[in-house]
Amino acid sequence: MTDLSDFPITERWPAQDAKVLQLYSFPTPNGVKVSIALEEMGIPYEAHKVTLSDVDVKSAAFLSLNPNNKIPAIIDPDGPDGAPLGLFESGAILIYLAEKSGKLMGKTASEKAIVIQWVMFQMGGLGPMLGQLGFFSKFAGSEWEDKRPQQRYIAEAKRLLAVLEGQLEGKDWITGEYSIADIAIAPWLRALDFYGTQDLVGWHDNPNLVAYLERFVARPAVQKGLVTPPRD
Repeated sequence: MTDLSDFPITERWPAQDAKVLQLYSFPTPNGVKVSIALEEMGIPYEAHKVTLSDVDVKSAAFLSLNPNNKIPAIIDPDGPDGAPLGLFESGAILIYLAEKSGKLMGKTASEKAIVIQWVMFQMGGLGPMLGQLGFFSKFAGSEWEDKRPQQRYIAEAKRLLAVLEGQLEGKDWITGEYSIADIAIAPWLRALDFYGTQDLVGWHDNPNLVAYLERFVARPAVQKGLVTPPRD
């Protein structure tokens, strides 16, 4: 019998089936990366809704798994060393799951390195920049009279989108074959609509990206992952 008692988070969000991977998440661009990957890879899992409110992400239970108080996080009861493994940071989780499943990270060492390169592009650039753009366009930052911060992130978002537009020339997916790079990148492109910033960054001037996101969202595993765990 699998024992997850060493993980205090399971006291607040108890596992119904401790033998399967436990996902603690919410359907944000970062959160859905992991649920989509799990669906695409066919890894059995159980999703627990951890809202973005302090009562959840800053609770002692959640901080015991992720001291950085951000979703998503996982516990894999079947860790690589024969013991359960807890893990946070969406990019790290994607790479771990790809290596565990042997899926969506290329077939050769070179292909793997290129996929990870584009995951890092999202983690270090696209996600943070589009997130800041959202803050200065839709949330509290939009009320600031000084628009220089917003203009900075508009310009950087346009630059990053141009990089992706060029990378997609002549291919369906970022590295050629569908991979965790797409699972990392596409949810953040989708967030531009949520933030109401598509027009600000000239989204429709990027035909490769528009078609790419449509392809991504049409995948059955993506459709399932986008609503896991449910918001309500």
